Amino acid sequence: MVLLHVLFEHAVGYALLALKEVEEISLLQPQVEESVLNLGKFHSIVRLVAFCPFASSQVALENANAVSEGVVHEDLRLLLETHLPSKKKKVLLGVGDPKIGAAIQEELGYNCQTGGVIAEILRGVRLHFHNLVKGLTDLSACKAQLGLGHSYSRAKVKFNVNRVDNMIIQSISLLDQLDKDINTFSMRVREWYGYHFPELVKIINDNATYCRLAQFIGNRRELNEDKLEKLEELTMDGAKAKAILDASRSSMGMDISAIDLINIESFSSRVVSLSEYRQSLHTYLRSKMSQVAPSLSALIGEAVGARLIAHAGSLTNLAKYPASTVQILGAEKALFRALKTRGNTPKYGLIFHSTFIGRAAAKNKGRISRYLANKCSIASRIDCFSEVPTSVFGEKLREQVEERLSFYETGEIPRKNLDVMKEAMVQAEEAAAEITRKLEKQEKKRLKKEKKRLAALALASSENSSSTPEECECFRALSGTWHDGSVATSMEMSEKPKKKKKQKPQEVPQENGMEDPSISFSKPKKKKSFSKEELMSSDLEETAGSTSIPKRKKSTPKEETVNDPEEAGHRSGSKKKRKFSKEEPVSSGPEEAVGKSSSKKKKKFHKASQED
Repeated sequence: MVLLHVLFEHAVGYALLALKEVEEISLLQPQVEESVLNLGKFHSIVRLVAFCPFASSQVALENANAVSEGVVHEDLRLLLETHLPSKKKKVLLGVGDPKIGAAIQEELGYNCQTGGVIAEILRGVRLHFHNLVKGLTDLSACKAQLGLGHSYSRAKVKFNVNRVDNMIIQSISLLDQLDKDINTFSMRVREWYGYHFPELVKIINDNATYCRLAQFIGNRRELNEDKLEKLEELTMDGAKAKAILDASRSSMGMDISAIDLINIESFSSRVVSLSEYRQSLHTYLRSKMSQVAPSLSALIGEAVGARLIAHAGSLTNLAKYPASTVQILGAEKALFRALKTRGNTPKYGLIFHSTFIGRAAAKNKGRISRYLANKCSIASRIDCFSEVPTSVFGEKLREQVEERLSFYETGEIPRKNLDVMKEAMVQAEEAAAEITRKLEKQEKKRLKKEKKRLAALALASSENSSSTPEECECFRALSGTWHDGSVATSMEMSEKPKKKKKQKPQEVPQENGMEDPSISFSKPKKKKSFSKEELMSSDLEETAGSTSIPKRKKSTPKEETVNDPEEAGHRSGSKKKRKFSKEEPVSSGPEEAVGKSSSKKKKKFHKASQED
């Protein structure tokens, strides 16, 4: 009796299920199809043997990658070896993926089956999985599937930024499209401007040059000797420039209005800008090919190599192709037409654009295309699987093709492939060492810059933290007192010393050499100064417009440093200085003494001015 077990892979873990009382699998097919949608009938057929949940999302991603690649993970191996019977001949394991089934059968020895009744059972398990496993809800299963799907897709999308080939595919496709568009637009400019200056078409053959000339000349009647130098710059030929000038004087073209010329010039400028962008795109493609496939581009050229990569889908796909496929890549229609009509198959596809086939004789074109396809296959594999990309192998392979081409023409025996590859290996090692050395230097420079930047940030933060909170509060008090002549209230000034005391209560004994009781003794003094200052601020508000203010201003020359020239502002500034000197119990000893002496001097000056 053969026991049928089914392996089900889910985002939360592996599940192993068994079919109850089954002798022949073929007899189960109609029963399963009827009972898949009914939970009660499905439970009567299928029972859960074991469930192995994943420990984390990282473990789930590792198992998903292993299943997709057809590799038996350690978690799956442990589950099967633990819960499947020991007699492997009597066990039949149903799996959904043939690749993982083949791997299990090869490594563990269990007979695996896919399709048929297994697909129906897995469909039912997928539908009722949250009811088969205790503690698993439909919502949690959906969340696990969504998270694993995102992480699996993100892992597949990751690539090396420096060696990405899909940028080459898009670039060469855009380059071909630009060639078609520029050709079409240039023909439109030729036809449009030919009504006015038809002789220019015969003189200038290049499309981009014709558009530049149409944009520069405009009305042919305005072309004279002064513009001859500019014409020579555009045409890069003095004879052509002279011919254009002569033809403009005796042209048979029709006269054209100013608005038509404006439209022609505008369209010509668009075509010129497209041709310039096409040049920059070709430069970009050349640099990208030197990074991604240096050997292939050195062998067959950037454009043909990029077209081969684009037609294959990726550099990896091109590396997997045999040389016979690379030879006719791009000539699929001709191949199938030849197979259908039993005619001659094509000798070359995209590699026909290479210069080697064009230089070969007609009888040797097939031979050189076959040889060139062989070397292209080798170069693509070297570019795809080498750690450090280098163009040494491509240059050596190109030399081999040149020697084979000369052998077909002159009979000179070329070098053996073994000798050439030995030379290439030595040069490639040297080139790889040089490239790694350059990369290490760049990394060291980057680390040095990063260290300097971090040191500058640390220095700036230390400078910001070195300014004491007392200086910051003093600056804020002064700016709040004298800005636009406004006076800060006594409550605002009373709040600031409180913040000072809370921030750094231990700095006073360190600077003044006093004991801790002095801090507590300074508190009642501060309260008394607050009451006096409130009275003084109220007196200032009442006597703001009195005539005695300018006298006090004259008698105190030290107060002329205030920016605001208004009288109320000066008086408020002098009062505020007195307040500030009284309100600094937390400041250092010398500063406190200076503040008290300055306030006493100010009082004496005021008394002397009043007596005078």
